[in-house]
Amino acid sequence: MAEIIGRREEKAVLQSAVASKEAELVAIYGRRRIGKTYLIRNYYEDRIAFELTGMNNGSLKAQLLQFSKALQQATRSPLALTPPQSWVSAFTALEQVLGKASKKKKWVLFFDEFPWLNSRKSGFLEAFDHFWNTWASRQPNLIVVICGSAASWMINNVVNAKGGLHNRITRSIRLLPFSLSETKAYINSLSVNLDHYQILQLYMAFGGVPHYLRNVERGRSATQLINKICFTGTGALRDEFTNLYQSLFESAGNHIKTVKALSKTPKGLTRQEIIDVCGFSSGGGTSDMLNELEQSGFILSAIPYNKTFRESIYRLTDEFSLFYLRFMDGVKITGNDMWSLLSTTNTYKVWCGMSFEAICLKHIPQIKQALSIGGVHSEESPWRYGGTKGESGAQIDLLIDRADRTVNICEMKFYTSQFTIDKAYATELERKLQVFQEQTKTKKSLFLTFLTTYGVKKNEYAARLIHNELTMDIFFP
Repeated sequence: MAEIIGRREEKAVLQSAVASKEAELVAIYGRRRIGKTYLIRNYYEDRIAFELTGMNNGSLKAQLLQFSKALQQATRSPLALTPPQSWVSAFTALEQVLGKASKKKKWVLFFDEFPWLNSRKSGFLEAFDHFWNTWASRQPNLIVVICGSAASWMINNVVNAKGGLHNRITRSIRLLPFSLSETKAYINSLSVNLDHYQILQLYMAFGGVPHYLRNVERGRSATQLINKICFTGTGALRDEFTNLYQSLFESAGNHIKTVKALSKTPKGLTRQEIIDVCGFSSGGGTSDMLNELEQSGFILSAIPYNKTFRESIYRLTDEFSLFYLRFMDGVKITGNDMWSLLSTTNTYKVWCGMSFEAICLKHIPQIKQALSIGGVHSEESPWRYGGTKGESGAQIDLLIDRADRTVNICEMKFYTSQFTIDKAYATELERKLQVFQEQTKTKKSLFLTFLTTYGVKKNEYAARLIHNELTMDIFFP
């Protein structure tokens, strides 16, 4: 078995399916390039009895031809098998082959790019549903894995299915990008050794997407790698953005509009603000689209402190999308020093802050662990106050409301060295804490918590204001 970096919880789900005494129908979904196929093939390496991969925009005839080739490989037949005429016939043939398999071992049927197999008027989903209900679900030595990158289809037809697969899925895995610690482990597995700051820079540009990170090479700095992968004529990610969204969502136009709108607003937007900015109608389609983006790991929603679900704030948290829209979209200039030049602009500084905050929001368990409150129940949220006439508002991007009557007010700052709190910023922080306490009427203790790259420089303001200080190292245990 090839090494599987990280994925501890996902591997536990796959192992529980093996240990089960019943038939299992496992769904795994997530954006493309995230490692779904790699995980299944390698974890179930010696158990896969049949594997079929759907063809994008493939006709019924072409998909059935691929099925016959897969069945030939599964049966080790020296001769090509006649393609079945329908999916009903195909699954009947599969039943006959699997019926001869040993009952002493748990076998896996792997349907990769499952949505693509369901071509228009093919009858695939109906035939698969019948296959599972009438035969496969009665085979205690069988695990059926369905996997797909087409996020909207998987969410609507599998995860939240109301039709064919409703209540059929026994286990599901939403595969997300690597965490920072998993990214470090993956990069190290490529025999590349970079310090935490360099890894953080790569993560801010590419996120924890294994297929993107595989382009990391030994002997190059993060700046050199970002430039080579994104800003040269043969860069691996030059055309990735459009291909990514078009492959995931059936009608990607509104998804891209939303992501572009969020890329311009570091503090996020409410659903109504997204509708207004993008010119959408106020129907349920917007909610479905936002759910698809969130389920795929591109955006993150949070209910502000003391607010309701309708006031949720959406933020773009997909690192590559943010990077692309800030620096690559519409840019034709390429060269060996392009990223070095862009790194001197004000846009770069804004992006660093926005990307670092998004990364922190995706690593809240690590933040809580570093604060020694991993076992304390808490609710994490942003907070907004619009202010009144003559009074400016205030915003907190992350607060950790704890069950032990304490609230951590988190400030997240990306900086190339120690961050310095000057008199003006200290005054702003004090006002923010005061406004929060006055407007929320909270009786809990407020702990101002700083999370930075290299820490906060010691001075009178830091000594007076900061209760907890964390650095980027907490993301690399």
